[in-house]
Amino acid sequence: MTSLRFFEIYRNPEYLWLLAQGAFVSAVLTVGGGLCGFICAVVLAAVRHYKVPVLAQLAACYVEFIRNTPLIVQMFFIAFGLPLLLGYQWPFWAHALLALSVNFSAYFAEILRAGLASVGDGQVEAAEALGLPRWLCFLKISLPQAVATMYPSLNSQFIFLFLTTGVISEIGVTDLTWAGLYIDSRSFRSFEVFFTLTIIYLLMSLTFKSMLAVLHDRLFTWKVAR
Repeated sequence: MTSLRFFEIYRNPEYLWLLAQGAFVSAVLTVGGGLCGFICAVVLAAVRHYKVPVLAQLAACYVEFIRNTPLIVQMFFIAFGLPLLLGYQWPFWAHALLALSVNFSAYFAEILRAGLASVGDGQVEAAEALGLPRWLCFLKISLPQAVATMYPSLNSQFIFLFLTTGVISEIGVTDLTWAGLYIDSRSFRSFEVFFTLTIIYLLMSLTFKSMLAVLHDRLFTWKVAR
């Protein structure tokens, strides 16, 4: 029976540095992709909710296309296809950030659209009757309630998409999964390496959940107080 030798990982400063660096890269790209994706999702959800001519149909096609294709295919297209078509070259981390933002935006847009549909029309009509422009009604009334209502779904989707970010290692980004694969190729201790990755991903997911819970309490005090 093969004995477990975790000490080969935690006693090696290079391996520990790679794991720390990989965890940092994964966290930063996930948060960056989540923020950019959320901003794009707000626009997509608003366009579809208010049925803006032409743009609503384009937004629906975009959302369905992204939600029904694998993230890794989208990433390869953005990292290797777009540079050939458009004649540019970015660092691999920038390609990964763009791919994650695109992926996040489609999933968040659908969740926000459901949240906007749950907001009563009476509130918006009352605000418009008081002279508030539609865009201000959206930002001040509809959007906050939609986000508050769908926050658990947004939270869960964010965590789920974070756990799929390991595929960015396939385009050369030195994330947590890349660090694990590198260590495994040098130490040949596959079980120990991937068990360690599992624990790190678990701890990062729980940390994200805790931070999002605190953010919810800070942003939606009016809802928490009820």
